Amino acid sequence: MDMKNIVLLAIVAILIIAPLVMYNGHGEDDGYFGGSDDAGGEAIEENNPDYEIWAASPWEPPSGEIESLLFALQAAIGAIIIGYIFGYWHGGKKANKNE
Repeated sequence: MDMKNIVLLAIVAILIIAPLVMYNGHGEDDGYFGGSDDAGGEAIEENNPDYEIWAASPWEPPSGEIESLLFALQAAIGAIIIGYIFGYWHGGKKANKNE
């Protein structure tokens, strides 16, 4: 393997392992990675306990697994669209270069 590839592989390994080591669960959340929705809801409850929700979702997924599936499906569709756009641009540049 080329030295460049080894360095890149080491950087990728560090990027994968570092967050897991840095956040080892010895805080107030005990290893729970919360999202912005949770943090926002907690901030609202803390700052304005009388706040009333004025809008609700028209449909709630029946389980957390289905909600995760829909989120992953949304991410996959977005990745496919972005990949198609980048591939189209790359192919267009190659076609222009060959002319």
